[in-house]
Amino acid sequence: MARGELTPAQRKFLEERRFAVVGSKNPDGSPHLAVMWYLVDGDDIVVNSAQGRIKDRNLALDPRMSVVVEDEYRWIRVDGRARIEHDQSITHEDIRRLATRYYRDERKVADAMRDNFSKQHRITYRLPIRRIAGEGL
Repeated sequence: MARGELTPAQRKFLEERRFAVVGSKNPDGSPHLAVMWYLVDGDDIVVNSAQGRIKDRNLALDPRMSVVVEDEYRWIRVDGRARIEHDQSITHEDIRRLATRYYRDERKVADAMRDNFSKQHRITYRLPIRRIAGEGL
């Protein structure tokens, strides 16, 4: 059941703090899956990565991406083409927003930004919420 718009129940589900499984395609055609932080920003799913990871190489070659968020028998999958952002002022703000969402402690966020994230070339992937499948919501 592919739709182009989240229902209010689906949006509420995605806005709760969970982890996403992000799928991309390896050069040999096999899938690559990574568990990641995510957030909903308007009509996009936003994830962020440090440059040099497998998903980064995969998405640079083929920006098709799937994101699955689940909670037992309830789940949502969003498929599409990610928009890739390398502007470090944007990507570092995105990782700050993600860290705030998941750490829920400003001191821990500040420490992570200073000691880890600010030293990395970050990449943001924005997946438009257009092709949606799900169950239980």
